[in-house]
Amino acid sequence: MKRFMDEEFLLTTPAAQKLYHSYAEHMPILDYHCHINPQEICEDRRFENITQVWLGGDHYKWRLMRSAGVEEKYITGDATDREKFQKWAETIEMGIGNPLYHWSHLELKRYFGYEGILNGRTAQEVWDLCNDKLQNDPNMTVRGLIRQSGVTLICTTDDPVDTLEYHERLAKDDSFEVQVLPAWRPDKAMNLEQDTYLEYVAKLESVSGVKIDSFKALMEALKVRMDFFAQHGCSVSDHALEYVMYAPASEEEIEAIFRKRLEGGAVSREEEMQFKTAYMLCLGKEYHRRGWVMQLHYGCKRNNNAQMYKLLGPDTGYDCINNYAPSAQMADFLNALITTDDLPKTILYSLNPHDSAAIGTILGCFQDSTAVAKIQQGSAWWFNDHKVGMTDQMTTLANLGYLAGFVGMLTDSRSFLSYTRHEYFRRVMCALLGQWVEDGEYPDDEVALEKIVKGICYNNAVKYFGFDLETK
Repeated sequence: MKRFMDEEFLLTTPAAQKLYHSYAEHMPILDYHCHINPQEICEDRRFENITQVWLGGDHYKWRLMRSAGVEEKYITGDATDREKFQKWAETIEMGIGNPLYHWSHLELKRYFGYEGILNGRTAQEVWDLCNDKLQNDPNMTVRGLIRQSGVTLICTTDDPVDTLEYHERLAKDDSFEVQVLPAWRPDKAMNLEQDTYLEYVAKLESVSGVKIDSFKALMEALKVRMDFFAQHGCSVSDHALEYVMYAPASEEEIEAIFRKRLEGGAVSREEEMQFKTAYMLCLGKEYHRRGWVMQLHYGCKRNNNAQMYKLLGPDTGYDCINNYAPSAQMADFLNALITTDDLPKTILYSLNPHDSAAIGTILGCFQDSTAVAKIQQGSAWWFNDHKVGMTDQMTTLANLGYLAGFVGMLTDSRSFLSYTRHEYFRRVMCALLGQWVEDGEYPDDEVALEKIVKGICYNNAVKYFGFDLETK
């Protein structure tokens, strides 16, 4: 019987162990998509206790606790931090097969030096150990955690109306060597069906200085803000879509739809899709002009529990996979951009794992020599970032595309301890590649394998995004 999570955790073959320990283990991290708070980095926050780090805003853990029958008081309610931690320890004790079990213990090992097992019986000793380090260890502030993790660059997630004041302050702070750049997330300017849309347009109008009285003016306002973001180092966009739609309409029709919404009218579902198509096409062209990367996250049905949404709001653990994502429309959308030579580097993430093969075949239709793997399948996202999901995503990408060009893992997290997900991913990747070598499906070619592993871990992302970083 193997010891629990030893140094060969997930590395089931000698080839996998060699790939990981020789090439992957010590590669730096480029976190090109996350949801951490730049203010906390700027102010170098020190957390008071492990509950603040682990359970504050982590809907992964909240979902598991609810499934275990934990009362909401101990999840998002007014229970003490110690009580919440106890309930989490009792939950994870029974979390067999869930990646949270592995992630939690990796975090305890790497950041707190804890080699034991977290459960209801050990909760007090873990609580005491972690809190002592968080409160007294000079390396356990937010910046210290980032440094310990080997991170070289972070892209946060930022709305076009954001001031980016903390990014500006960080850029001027010579005491912190890690780059923290904004990423452009303009969903609120697109979602005209939302009740708060007109309020948002007013904010965008104010910060851009552009009177938004037409669709053309909306695009001009966004370009003004893109200039502002570019001045702060932004070169990455990100969109949360229901699906990648393609419902073309004339300029006159789009202007009429937008004008109706500005006047307070409701738009039909067809008009919504036409507007969003025009919106995404305009921004896609602008990304191409600027050399920005376009990330498209889709396949999620959000806020399904209306009662809890009313109580807690969005991003609290009530989202699920949406199985409606017509791949033909996504192909048509990309085709519309490439037809006018306006297709930017694009990363496609579906929350539905059944979309992987469709994505894998679409990628091959739009590649060209301007970049290695110009159109990418993104890493196994959200409900798929576990061993099976990661293995399946990389296997499909290898079968249908060019795995060697993959830009690899991202945290997509609000936690400063979640960088261990990169270790978890790298172990899964090396297990997969190592098995192919052991099975004689790929030669034990150290030169090629080192390039592949280091590329997926870090170097591919440096080159793909064009960041000012050295490859390793």
